[in-house]
Amino acid sequence: MKPVKFNEYITEETEVKKFRLLIITDEPKEAKTFHTADRLREEAEKKGYKNYLYRLSGGYMTLEDGIRRVHNKGDEKGFEISAETTVAVIRGSITRKDSWMDLISQLEKAGIVCVNSRQTISTCADKYRTALRLSDVGLRQPKTVLVSDPDNIKTDFEKLDTDFPIILKTLRGSKGVGVLFVESEKSLMSLVQVLYKQDEDTDLLLQEYIKTDYDARVHVLGGKVLTAMRRDVLEGDFRSNISQGAKAKTLQLTKLEIEKCLEAAKAVGGIWTGVDFIPSKNREKDEPFFIEVNSTPGLIGIESTFAKPKINSKLYKSALKKEKGKFSITTEILKKYMNRNIWKKSSKPCGVFEMFHHKIFGDMIGTMDTGNGAPHSVIHADSYEIKNKQITIKLNGKSMTTSLVGTREVETGAGKEERPIINLDIKFDDKMYYSYPFTIDYRENKSTLLINRIFLNDLNVMVNPNKSYILTEKPEDKNDN
Repeated sequence: MKPVKFNEYITEETEVKKFRLLIITDEPKEAKTFHTADRLREEAEKKGYKNYLYRLSGGYMTLEDGIRRVHNKGDEKGFEISAETTVAVIRGSITRKDSWMDLISQLEKAGIVCVNSRQTISTCADKYRTALRLSDVGLRQPKTVLVSDPDNIKTDFEKLDTDFPIILKTLRGSKGVGVLFVESEKSLMSLVQVLYKQDEDTDLLLQEYIKTDYDARVHVLGGKVLTAMRRDVLEGDFRSNISQGAKAKTLQLTKLEIEKCLEAAKAVGGIWTGVDFIPSKNREKDEPFFIEVNSTPGLIGIESTFAKPKINSKLYKSALKKEKGKFSITTEILKKYMNRNIWKKSSKPCGVFEMFHHKIFGDMIGTMDTGNGAPHSVIHADSYEIKNKQITIKLNGKSMTTSLVGTREVETGAGKEERPIINLDIKFDDKMYYSYPFTIDYRENKSTLLINRIFLNDLNVMVNPNKSYILTEKPEDKNDN
């Protein structure tokens, strides 16, 4: 037999780790700023990742013979996606249409990793909701007041408890659009009247103005700060958005700034986020002022700058690269998701009790036991008999013979006992889960199944202790069947 070379092992391992990249955007093909989605696709092509640029306008999803595909307009073949193989990166203003946001919900229900989740995107799209989440974790922000009624604008300004100038923002907006600098009460009244005349349903907030020469955009990916840039305020303007023409420079963060940026990203549940802040005068000792968290941060600014972080901190990602003179955050994103252990999926709420189905035993009530850290879930049988490494289980007048996988010693109130282990194919919420290990115990008026934390994680559920049968039908008969 020909020996396998070491580099062939590496190749095989790399192939296993590769995933399919789905890039979702609403940008038109001819968009001049169609940079981030293009960069993701370029790097995916270089590294041999199968990828698809899905355009929300005209796009659709199909599910045939258990295979899920996304299709651009006119593309009947489409691109196959699955929970086991696919990472979906969300780009563009997907919040503009509920149907587009519903696509994320479909992907999440199918167990596909979404960067970011619908909840995170919704939170970040609403500036006041973001402010509330950051406030919940005690992060420093400019004073902020929600405008509930244009007729009460004077009262809202008084609540802000600051002097002019102030910032007036629409709750939804990006790239500096919808952010206004207000220098007087007269200007405030006029601007509010104009905005409400254009759209009587518009949502506004007032915010304290903090004078600064620059603000910071920090890219956080999977609980690590990748890199940061400073964006100088435009001359004759108060904004610092790259899309408005601001210049980007590298920025070395302080340890305090790193820690607080990680808290901000975590507060909105972000996987890959752009955290924006105004630095304090004493950056080493005083927290920055957080102004926004972006769930779809652009790459055009950050990839035009590069600097290896000098700070010695485990919180700061050190594996930064310079390719052709530019910082490759795109490469870091792809590298991150080669490790499937960090694939974060949106959990579905479930009850303490849910229904499971087995082809022989039929419907069975399962207790979703978050306190069960044992290596196996439990099936409670009426009786069982072991013979020649086979085990016959009886439950509700039905019996099944299967292979004995092994035994496990369990500590009980009566002492230690050996319990047999079997593998079960079981259905939950219209999805099959194959060869899951269960120990067998006697029934004694218990629910048929006791689901451990390992299985709960694979089911991708979050247990609500006050509810039962959220995802499945409650059995008509109260007796456990």
